[in-house]
Amino acid sequence: MKGDSSLLTFPCELPIKVLGRNEAAFRETAIAIVRAHYGDEHSVAEQSSREGSYLSLTITVRAASREQIDAVYNELVAAPEILMVL
Repeated sequence: MKGDSSLLTFPCELPIKVLGRNEAAFRETAIAIVRAHYGDEHSVAEQSSREGSYLSLTITVRAASREQIDAVYNELVAAPEILMVL
């Protein structure tokens, strides 16, 4: 099936969950990538792992298009500091 099969209606609020080691470089990289695509129009919630070794960032953005979501996702996945993107 071709075409836009997205269940999202744009613009929309979209949470992006990013996981990495609990280090400044991880947080700075994730925020810099999101800022490059969305400017300062985002919010961040942080959650440390039980032992404090890992950090989960839930970055909520106002997405304007599927292409914008795909672009930020691809850049986040490619960053070596980032272990997982959901």
